[in-house]
Amino acid sequence: MKDRIKNILIFRHPNNKRALAWSKKISGLIKRDFPNLKEDTRKPNIVIALGGDGTILEAARKYQKLNPIIIGLNLGTVGFLASVREEKNFLKSLRRFFKGKYKIVERMMIMANVRRKGQIVFSSEALNEVVVKSLLGIVELQAKIEGHPVQYIRGTGILVATATGSTAYNLSAHGPIVMPDIKCLIVTELLDHSIPTPSIVIKYHNKIILKIIDYRTRGLLSLSKTGKRVDVLLSADGNSIFPLEAGDEVVIQSSPRLIRFAELEKHYFFKSLQEKFGFK
Repeated sequence: MKDRIKNILIFRHPNNKRALAWSKKISGLIKRDFPNLKEDTRKPNIVIALGGDGTILEAARKYQKLNPIIIGLNLGTVGFLASVREEKNFLKSLRRFFKGKYKIVERMMIMANVRRKGQIVFSSEALNEVVVKSLLGIVELQAKIEGHPVQYIRGTGILVATATGSTAYNLSAHGPIVMPDIKCLIVTELLDHSIPTPSIVIKYHNKIILKIIDYRTRGLLSLSKTGKRVDVLLSADGNSIFPLEAGDEVVIQSSPRLIRFAELEKHYFFKSLQEKFGFK
């Protein structure tokens, strides 16, 4: 059953001139051809994100609690998260959407809790990945899945990605690409100085524990908001940042929250891969 489309928000970065131009065109389309719809910045059930994958990710994260449908219109390079990748198809695809001709793809999120001396000191959610890494040195980490040790890392760090995030940081770290509608977790090491171990793809309901065993305290960098010196940190989607200490455990599990994306192009994911890697 299709959602009742009523309130729409156009999300963009204010300094993106192309996004501003398209925002005006889309507003004109709505007023002219779909006057029963209205733009609402408070409680949208549709969010149209104009930009690259970073902008689309930001929009999804910002409005996740309202559970809107996210429509990504790609103004970046490839657009793995985009519902429509080419500008020439923006208005045509939106017309189809407003007429109910679309498919919803639900993408899972993950949540991370930092446990310190038996207490939860930090929590965050991510659509792409949770990363634990040393900023300027080496960190020793142990990864456990359902209580079983699977990786010991002495290197830059480790990340846990969703299928959505498999084409982001995980891909840069030579992790596997996973279709975005598959609910799973991907564990990928970052520059291990020991014998490298391959990424591990596990079921979405498995619990992962990353333990910070040791690192050299240098304190050369600090967080801009707090001024706290930091050597090892946790990052959720590159947005939520938290400094870690030796002995901390990062517990990562799937979140009950899902992000809903509109699919308007058939096989859009494979088309994105084709463009990204030049497949013929």
